[in-house]
Amino acid sequence: MTVLLLIGTAKGLFLARRDRVGDAWQLSVPQFPMTGVYAVGVDTRRATPRLLAAVDSSHFGPSVATSDDLGVCWREPDHAPLAFPRDTDVALSRVWALQPGSAAEPDVVWAGTQPSALFRSTNGGLTYELVRSLWDHPHRTEWGEGFGGQAIHTILPHPTDPQRVLVAMSTGGVYRTTDGGETWHPSNSGIRVSFLPDPFPEFGQCVHKVARDGEDPERLYLQNHHGVYRSDDDGQTWSSIADSLPSDFGFAMVAHPRRGGTAWNFPITADALRFPVDAKCRVFRTTDAGKTWTPQAYGLPTAPFYPSVLRDAMCVDNNDPVGVYFGSRTGEVFASADEGDSWALVAAHLPDVLSVRAVRI
Repeated sequence: MTVLLLIGTAKGLFLARRDRVGDAWQLSVPQFPMTGVYAVGVDTRRATPRLLAAVDSSHFGPSVATSDDLGVCWREPDHAPLAFPRDTDVALSRVWALQPGSAAEPDVVWAGTQPSALFRSTNGGLTYELVRSLWDHPHRTEWGEGFGGQAIHTILPHPTDPQRVLVAMSTGGVYRTTDGGETWHPSNSGIRVSFLPDPFPEFGQCVHKVARDGEDPERLYLQNHHGVYRSDDDGQTWSSIADSLPSDFGFAMVAHPRRGGTAWNFPITADALRFPVDAKCRVFRTTDAGKTWTPQAYGLPTAPFYPSVLRDAMCVDNNDPVGVYFGSRTGEVFASADEGDSWALVAAHLPDVLSVRAVRI
């Protein structure tokens, strides 16, 4: 079965295809060349998946492009599909997240931006409107800016209850709505902040990424700025699951789309030393909801490896067994067709890899 892998980089979008396990990956020329592609999305609720790409041109600014023919042609609107209303007196810097909604809302697509804001589309990601209830939250003026900018980078609609959506930002932490976005509440109980006088504030955490368990939608996995956590109550409370990892710092966190308790992480040494632990290229997998983590490195580089993996540069597909993918800041992309047990190189010498998404087609 053919797999399509979208690779967003600092200088364009690359599409990689493989028809069967063991075949060589076929890599396209760069699309949207010389633009940063900070987020990519795949909407599988359609007969042919819709591809979404957040493109950031230094000349034209940020936009969102869509493709309904698997990347052969792209629709780029003449007018920005996503912009802050004039009364906010704010300009859009970048789109950091593109997330299709639940099956119950087949035309809803969410976008997270810099500055930290949430946008909602009701026409499949062609145009978006600002979610004013979160923008007008009294905490917003106190949300800080992480090293990568102030942004909402994680959006997790609940798979069976469209009234529930979770977002995460750097910095600010986790916020949840249970009433379809009418109100939003911080949801960071148990997440430690290493850089503030109060280590457990109501909000202000520098959350790097959150993933939802594939079997239990109330279970979540979170990579923080120093700290790895699990929630068993849809993000209301969090507990540490970092004990068997070599480091509690990192950016990426992805979960198995069907099997409960299974997730993948790429540990980084520390915030002040952003290299893989011991200069080893290793993905860590848990199959028991974070009680234990096991390194997976067969087929990955064995020489000293110094690039990091960014928060959206790791993903899984919808195959069986599940494929796992990640890209590095030095342009290597790796794929596993057996849930991380073995790895192979997809591409090398690409620009800085910012985001990846994969889908079986």
